[in-house]
Amino acid sequence: MLKMMRHHAKYFYVLFFIIILTFIFWGVGTVDKTSQGTVVAEVGKIKITGEEYWRTYDRTYKFYRDLYKEKFDEEAQKKLNLKENVLNSLIESRVLLIAAKEKGIIVSDDELNEAITNEAAFMKNGIFDHEIYVNRLRLSRITPDAYEAAKREELTLTRIKRLIESSAIIPSEELSKISADEQTMKTLKEALVSNAREKAVKAYVEGLKKGMKIKIYKDLLA
Repeated sequence: MLKMMRHHAKYFYVLFFIIILTFIFWGVGTVDKTSQGTVVAEVGKIKITGEEYWRTYDRTYKFYRDLYKEKFDEEAQKKLNLKENVLNSLIESRVLLIAAKEKGIIVSDDELNEAITNEAAFMKNGIFDHEIYVNRLRLSRITPDAYEAAKREELTLTRIKRLIESSAIIPSEELSKISADEQTMKTLKEALVSNAREKAVKAYVEGLKKGMKIKIYKDLLA
């Protein structure tokens, strides 16, 4: 049980951060050009394109392949159900962005600027370097405007997720039933906290989805 919960706590945010990377650096990597004009899902008026989906899937696939190495066989891929999980995560991110907008959650220009200037990838000798910033974006085939819009979405998603997670109820009674050393108890508590937060976000998203018009074109994901 403890081993499983450690694993769960460690990789809970995998898809979330992979999606964030796809938001920001959509120009990196390869994608089937025939998918660029397709729409694989719609969340209200927001469309999720085949290009975005396959880029996210490719990043996710590579992450788990590098993680599990030779154990990442056909059976493991089937159990992970990557195609469906990637699409669901993309839909959930759109649901959360819509909810954030409705709740008036806004990332200010100052907050955006602070986040960008504190990115290690854009620094030289520990200080933000505008030339490095522009050159890295150019190499990634993305404009500063597009990057900043995606970065703002990343910060918005992070903010609303933290807001939801803060309402999570941690099942402390489960810990009272267990007797273990201090380090084990600490690890177990961290796993329980992560699990409770995940459930809170999932429940919130599922509740919102019931009131939204969501279309999925699964035949385009084969």
